[in-house]
Order: sequence, then C-alpha cells, then structure tokens
Amino acid sequence: MADRLYLFTRFERFWHWSQAALIITLLFSGFDIHGSHALLDFRTAVEVHEVAAWLLIALWIFAIFWHFTTGQWRQYIPTLSNIRRVALYYARGIFIGAPHPYKVTAERKHNPLQRIAYLGVLVLINPLIWISGLLYLFWGRLAPLLPDWLALEAVALAHTGGAFLMLIFLIVHVYLTTTGHTPLAHIRAMITGWEEPH
Repeated sequence: MADRLYLFTRFERFWHWSQAALIITLLFSGFDIHGSHALLDFRTAVEVHEVAAWLLIALWIFAIFWHFTTGQWRQYIPTLSNIRRVALYYARGIFIGAPHPYKVTAERKHNPLQRIAYLGVLVLINPLIWISGLLYLFWGRLAPLLPDWLALEAVALAHTGGAFLMLIFLIVHVYLTTTGHTPLAHIRAMITGWEEPH
C-alpha cells in the first residue's frame, strides 16, 4: 500500500510501552503510599514505587541518548505552523468527521499540539516529579544542604502535584489515541510500527 508508513521503530515502541507500564505502576503505588487506596501494604507500595522509579530513570537516560544519537529529538521542537488548524480540528472538526489537517511523515511524527504537549511533559512535569521525588527519597541526607525555607511537606506536595499532572496527561493521551480513523488505529501503529492509510 502506497500510503502505509513505517512510523515507529522497534526501540520507540519498546520505550513507549515500557514507559507507560512504569508510569502506571508509579501512579498506582504512589497513590497507595498517599493513602488514596490500600490495595498494597505500605512497605510493598514503597518498594514497588522505588524500583519502578529507578527503572524509569534508567529508561529515560537510555532514551535521551537514543534521541540525540539518532536525531529524533527534532520531533519535539515546538512549532506554531498550522497550530490553529489543528486546534480547531480537535475542538470541532473531530466531532463532525472532518479530515485531520496534519499529514504525518517519518520526519514529522507529531502535530503542533502534540509537540507542545510532549515538550510540556519533558520540561515541566518530568523535572517536577523527578526533582521532588529524589529530594523526598534522599531527604535525610540532603536536608542539611537545602535552604531553610524548603520543607519536606512542600516537596511532598510538589511530587503529588506532578503525579496529578502526569495522570491528566495520561488520561488525555489515552483518549486521543482513540480518535484516529478507527478507534484502535493509533494504538495499532504503536504496536506494529506501521501507520495504516485512512
């Protein structure tokens, strides 16, 4: 098929699904630690949370290396080109069956709104979660080196706030995966690597 496009490499799919599984594990165990549910005992929840966090840090370090050595980091550079048309599509066009105004290519996998959303995750949500999480984890050792105005409660609140931002991103991300030409088209592409024609 002429329009069939190999969009996601084996590594991108591995990175995506591993990251998703670890983030869901972190949210599940973190909300248990927070007391939002009690499906795990506290000690198990803490251990699961810490192991998943270290695995995700290792995955991200490897992914950053991969993105920079392959040049795929360019996929996340924000652009305002056609952003109005894409925004109008998601606000109205998607509900009336309008065609998507953005043409995906292997060199331009993400539309302007996706680029801004992913950049927001990379420069806002992830640093908030990781800095607060590592401060919280190593608080006993780091507290003497930190300014007096920084309290452990503020660090915990920042970490929880970051978790809620990640949860919101995850919910919106999963919803938008169902908005392709078929409800499973985007999910299938992230499993097989192939974007099917509309």
